[in-house]
Amino acid sequence: MPVILSIKAVLAKLLLAITIIALAVMAYRWLMLPALQWLFQLDEPTTALLRRVGILLVILLAYGVYVRYGEKRPVTELRFPVSKVAVGLLAGAGMIVLVSALLFAGGVYEVTAYRGWQSGLADIALVILVAAVIEEIVFRAVLFQALESQWGTVTALWLQSLIFSLLHIANIDGQLDLQALIITVISGTLIGALWTVMYVYVRNVWVVAAHHAAWNFTVVLTGLPLSGLDDWQAMAPLQSVYHGPNWLTGGVVGPEDSVITLAMVIISVAALLWLAKKQQRFYSSAAERLAQAAETKSARTC
Repeated sequence: MPVILSIKAVLAKLLLAITIIALAVMAYRWLMLPALQWLFQLDEPTTALLRRVGILLVILLAYGVYVRYGEKRPVTELRFPVSKVAVGLLAGAGMIVLVSALLFAGGVYEVTAYRGWQSGLADIALVILVAAVIEEIVFRAVLFQALESQWGTVTALWLQSLIFSLLHIANIDGQLDLQALIITVISGTLIGALWTVMYVYVRNVWVVAAHHAAWNFTVVLTGLPLSGLDDWQAMAPLQSVYHGPNWLTGGVVGPEDSVITLAMVIISVAALLWLAKKQQRFYSSAAERLAQAAETKSARTC
């Protein structure tokens, strides 16, 4: 299939999905939520909660509509396998705990104060969970699957992961030099690849979102920056500082840019790729599928 036709097919899928999701979110955000706020005289904390949870539910519903009527298939990736989601949560938190423990033990990270559990951490956890689910819908369920349908699993995995990384550079806001920026793009691509190959293996949004959310929230708990964001550091149970070169500490980006994290992610991606390939979770490109169909038809007519 010519490249231009593949690009058009991908863009058509993305446009349809984005349009359905965006219209649903706008309808909720600008029509339904104000109506609920006026009808029940909601205070700001309740309105904020309804805003976050409502937008998440609307995105899930809109995505389900897109898949059911746009792609004309069951929405199997939104099923909620409790045990696998629990494993995702534990694995996401465990990976950051392992990295942080090594860096704290080596004196690279240092705890300067212990604040204990802060009252606002539950709200932060909710924000992180909602953001993680939305990102998994956008990047893995919509973007990755649109790319995969045309160019196959492997190409789509790395292309989507690079896009994921580049879009997160905005978090850094010009705080890095060129060398550090390149390292951040590489680390972001590898972490994106980790969540994408995890999605390839389980084909479930909730499992990957659980890992993603637990990973992010655990970073917040350490008192270190999360992907360059330090908004929540004052709410962390630990107040921490870092010492040493950026390649080891992660610098202003946080643990995600540490070489220790990257080594763990590379090993995890390689292991998941091997498992996914072994269990035949990879899809071929549209061109390969057409060629295989032509060969099968030719063989039947001989």
